[in-house]
Amino acid sequence: MNIQIAPSILSADFANLERDIHAIDHADMVHVDIMDHHFVPNLTMGEPIVERICQVTDLPVDVHLMIEDPDRWAPEYAKLGVSSVSFHMGATHAPVRLAHQLHDMGVKACYAVRPAEAVEPIFDILDEFDMILIMTVEPGFGGQKFLTSQALKVRRLRDEITRRGLSTHIQVDGGVSTSTAHIVAEAGADVLVAGSAVYGSSNRAKAIDTIRDLAQAAYKD
Repeated sequence: MNIQIAPSILSADFANLERDIHAIDHADMVHVDIMDHHFVPNLTMGEPIVERICQVTDLPVDVHLMIEDPDRWAPEYAKLGVSSVSFHMGATHAPVRLAHQLHDMGVKACYAVRPAEAVEPIFDILDEFDMILIMTVEPGFGGQKFLTSQALKVRRLRDEITRRGLSTHIQVDGGVSTSTAHIVAEAGADVLVAGSAVYGSSNRAKAIDTIRDLAQAAYKD
């Protein structure tokens, strides 16, 4: 399976957002974090900015909703032209129904799991989702230290996906860098979100390539 890199624009310069989005044209998708200052203690952007992001890039736009009531809001983001929407285990009331709704709209449905949440409770509904997002930091802020304990969770999830012959992707988000990419890839993650490791580099394309190559070398089919 090919490793995909999704730079998080949470680490971009918001005053020059279009410029910084074009700077990651070499990536596989654009990762956009939506925070509401309620589900997580931070506030980022809303629908008008996401809609504009979709208009200025040819990359798939991957939206991560760290908000309350995704059952209501996820379909609204799906209307904007995004490729995928992730919503949190601890926020949704009807995850399967929401996944079906997103699929009906032509958008990939992804389920997000925070560090303190076990992944096993979603095994029974795993085939409803295109991707599972494992948070490798506490959600809410960029630039946090990678939690190595989450690699075990990624491994358990990959083993279940393989056992059942599913094509579900595993995305990891938080502290991914040249020092940690091989850890999550070896555990079975194939979509890596990298924020400061990409935007903190003077050569974004090279940073993306390096993280992808390190992860690809460590990934085991």
